[in-house]
Amino acid sequence: MRLEELKVYQLAMNVGEKIWVVVSKWDYFAKDTVGKQLVKSVDSIAANISEGYGRFHYKENKQFCYYSRGSLYETKTWLKKAHDRRLIVDNDFQSLQNDLETIAYKLNNYIKSIGPKTDRKLTDSMTAPDE
Repeated sequence: MRLEELKVYQLAMNVGEKIWVVVSKWDYFAKDTVGKQLVKSVDSIAANISEGYGRFHYKENKQFCYYSRGSLYETKTWLKKAHDRRLIVDNDFQSLQNDLETIAYKLNNYIKSIGPKTDRKLTDSMTAPDE
């Protein structure tokens, strides 16, 4: 499977673009404070998934997914701050929160799926056939 086929990666990329559109409309001060932090943290979700995916060992992949999960929770914090400071309207806030919850669920499932892979053909060839 290619990275671009991972649903969690696709969702993370998508929410990053949604947040970019919202933040790009803010005034300079809001962009320079909360906006930059929010964009960096949301972009880090997909970036860490892709970096881990590109590693050769499953333990490294899993570790980068943990970083991604940390970035997801950081994003939730910055999103809440933006909402509390009236930079994001209720509908956008709720929609983005729902997106992040979906990503969290899928990311946790992806993390659970990462582990040592056994080569079925190799395993089958090592066992004696029934005669």
